[in-house]
Amino acid sequence: MNTFDVVIVGGGLIGASIAFELASEKLRVGLLDSQQPGREASWAAAGMLSPAPESAQNTALVPLGRASLDQYPEFVAAAESASGKSTGYTRNGALEIFLPPSVSPERDERIALYRSLGIAAEPVSTSESAAGKAARKDSGAIWLPDEATVEPRALFEAVLATAQQRGAKIESGRRVIGLLLEAGRCTGVLTEEEKIGAHHVVIAAGCFSTEIFSRGSRMARYAPTRPVRGQIIAFRHGGAALETVLRSDRGYLVPRRNGTIVAGSTSEEAGFEKRVTLEGLRKIKEAAIELMPSLAEAQVLDSWSGLRPGTPDDLPSLGLTDTPGLLMATGHYRNGILLAPVTAKLARGWILGERALPIDTSAFSPMRFAAEKPRAGRATQKN
Repeated sequence: MNTFDVVIVGGGLIGASIAFELASEKLRVGLLDSQQPGREASWAAAGMLSPAPESAQNTALVPLGRASLDQYPEFVAAAESASGKSTGYTRNGALEIFLPPSVSPERDERIALYRSLGIAAEPVSTSESAAGKAARKDSGAIWLPDEATVEPRALFEAVLATAQQRGAKIESGRRVIGLLLEAGRCTGVLTEEEKIGAHHVVIAAGCFSTEIFSRGSRMARYAPTRPVRGQIIAFRHGGAALETVLRSDRGYLVPRRNGTIVAGSTSEEAGFEKRVTLEGLRKIKEAAIELMPSLAEAQVLDSWSGLRPGTPDDLPSLGLTDTPGLLMATGHYRNGILLAPVTAKLARGWILGERALPIDTSAFSPMRFAAEKPRAGRATQKN
């Protein structure tokens, strides 16, 4: 039986980042994915790096998001240096747009919230902002100077290549169908082909995490994930270049270095049905044009969808479980790209028995689901 120090189940950016981190400690790391790594939520993401909450009720992730954003320059520098691949990382700030009729009250309330959370935020007018010269002119905005963007597919390729260079063994087409247990401890995983031993197992399989556990298994409670579909459009724009992220409560625009603009996104409870829909694309286009009217004449280059990993409270399942040897790093929902560096650092600390980062992660503990009825077994598709 093959044996590793750590087996990571799930080869998206979260899993690859943990492999990257642990392999640097000379641990024997195996990364298993049921298909080609990185082709699910990580491949579909837009690449905004924003710790700002979507509302006052969604602030638990802010300290974790800020810590991860702070780690991004070092994270991408290490990946780019080792792999020789660009990640498209750019610290270009963001403009959060507020449209008539209630521009000032909503903007001022949001600024107060951001500042209370330690997020740099300044009121600006889009007509006065060079970064917002392509935006609708009758709107107000918040300038968020610390935010950044990255090209998720390029980032994933660089991180995975670095993990491999550091000694991690990457295995595609390896579907994990269960865990190995001995005297109450997790000692490895069971694939369709064989048993693989490990001192530690990390579940990082996104929306597919629950499917790893047997139906009715008490361990399914650690990762009650579900798929949340998000659709995205890529535009080729011939007008004024978009220099920074534009977003509103309805949608967002993310500029790429090659001049394309990525617009998104929907949030749909559609099971595992990963496809684009006419209605979803219509809503994205409407929101995009509302932010940047000149996109009405832009060419649509591509559209795609991905399945984000949601949980009952849409916070990650992140940390040690009460099954020794088993760690969760899943359910990052809309924030997987942002949270990859900090998740990898936390996983390293937990596995090596080091003091973790000075961040309170109790809100993300997998054990918070212990009292809930497990959502186990393979989910069914909705038509």
